Amino acid sequence: MEDGVSQIDDESFFLSKDGKTDAKSELNATIDSLLNETHFDDNATACRFPARAAWLKEELVDIELPKVTCSEYDKILSRLNPKSVTLVFPSAHINSPASMFGHTFLRINSQYDSKLLSYAVNYAADANPDKENGVVFAIKGLFGGYFGKYSLLPYYDKLKEYRDSEQRDIWEYDLDLTQEETLKMVRHIWELNDTHSYYYFFTENCSYNMLWFLESARPSLDLRQYFTYQVIPLETVHASKSENIIKDSSYRPSKRTLLLKYEELLDKKNIAFPSMLIKSKIAPTQIVEDTKIETQQKMYIFEAAIELLEYNFSKSKITKERYLELFHSLSKERASLGLGEKIEIKTPNNPLQSHQAIRAMIGLGAKEGKSIQYLGVRPAYHSLEDSNYGFLRGTQIEFLNLELSYSEHKVEVEDATILSIVSIAQRSYFFDNLSWRTKFGWDRDSLDSSANFTGTVGIGLSWGNELGYSYIMADPLFYLDDGFKSAIGSSIGFVFDKYNNINTKIELTKRWYDVGEAQNLFEFSQGFRLSKNTQLRFNYDYKQRDNRAKEKLERTIKCYFNYYF
Repeated sequence: MEDGVSQIDDESFFLSKDGKTDAKSELNATIDSLLNETHFDDNATACRFPARAAWLKEELVDIELPKVTCSEYDKILSRLNPKSVTLVFPSAHINSPASMFGHTFLRINSQYDSKLLSYAVNYAADANPDKENGVVFAIKGLFGGYFGKYSLLPYYDKLKEYRDSEQRDIWEYDLDLTQEETLKMVRHIWELNDTHSYYYFFTENCSYNMLWFLESARPSLDLRQYFTYQVIPLETVHASKSENIIKDSSYRPSKRTLLLKYEELLDKKNIAFPSMLIKSKIAPTQIVEDTKIETQQKMYIFEAAIELLEYNFSKSKITKERYLELFHSLSKERASLGLGEKIEIKTPNNPLQSHQAIRAMIGLGAKEGKSIQYLGVRPAYHSLEDSNYGFLRGTQIEFLNLELSYSEHKVEVEDATILSIVSIAQRSYFFDNLSWRTKFGWDRDSLDSSANFTGTVGIGLSWGNELGYSYIMADPLFYLDDGFKSAIGSSIGFVFDKYNNINTKIELTKRWYDVGEAQNLFEFSQGFRLSKNTQLRFNYDYKQRDNRAKEKLERTIKCYFNYYF
């Protein structure tokens, strides 16, 4: 319970009519129901609430509860065979605003060596963001417009969903819970089966409910103490580390990562063959019989074709019958080539070592020869100018970012961002993603030098390599400056992120305003990662102004120290 009120909203979870708000009443009702069973099958209180029954036996050693037969619970328990627990973190989905924070769920490990045979415990909003209006989905998710739904399903199904269909790399963090603690958690999960609670995107979300499960397994844990106003999936991983319950980690690359690796391995003259094979523009035997293609290259072609085929099937781009037919023929020809080199996927930087969500900032600078000081705070989460260590390349979510300046005895708002989302998705031969970004809030990038409310939604293209990536964007925008005004912006940018502790961002923007004026903006940012949660950053900004501003050209040099917690 939180402040004396249970966060379960389903009446069926409580045995007392006041159980949601009165823990003592619920305890008395539970004891009475357990001692005076009226059903002795799956409908028995002890079968519906095994965690409560087990807790009561621990607290009252001499108590004798009626014998009941819990067929369904015993069957699930036998299937799960719970031994240990793994916290699973699917990283951000680069082109889905609803998934750019990532996600967490739990895996219940059994005695089997293959983790694919384990089961996953998941909590999510009972809604489909792909079939609902994006704005409606966001608003309902923020204000509890959906019920949260628990699910228990094979781990390989969750992998297909996140790793294959949604192009998300998977990080697995093994926890040091004992077998008995794991069983205690499973009992709690069973009690919540078929119940619901209101889902809140920032608070009572997927990750928050996983914290409850872990605390039920080991009551001495206090994972929720780390969160007040928001529960970000990656932050729950950091909290687990702070509580010293993570003992090991492992990485599973997504289909996207695998296909990008094959793009590196395939010769340019051969890179079109995988797509041609799954589109039946060329027969598999033609590849096998082509003496001009090296044997190892033939292996890569078929392997990439199979991965691309599976990816297209997961996205419903091909029928099941056609998928099975092509999969059989491609696998048969690949097998005929014998064993080849196993591809090596480099493990990226572990998100566990990335900076945390809240950023406090202090800075010094000079604007047209005048000294200026800066102070800022951002509750969430990550920007392109922050260190990219452990984050998905090209992604940004900033929420309620506030930056103040002090100069000539005046305090002014430099930036007050309500929400900023950026998805710079690099295009490749197998992936033709579009990039996009949006921002709503106050800034000083308009024609005059005051802070105006601005809204923008842009779209563009991006390409990258191991050094970094470039992008071009078109950004229609509006702003409020003594009335509603609009403009169209065009930007070209470069981000260099090859080295773990250094990141560079350069962006040049041209804006054409409806008042007939044009404006050039230039931004240069150089960041140095000093430690996991500290960064030193230098910025240079160049802004053209109109006649209302004191200066036609505004040049600012800044030095920031960022601390994340």
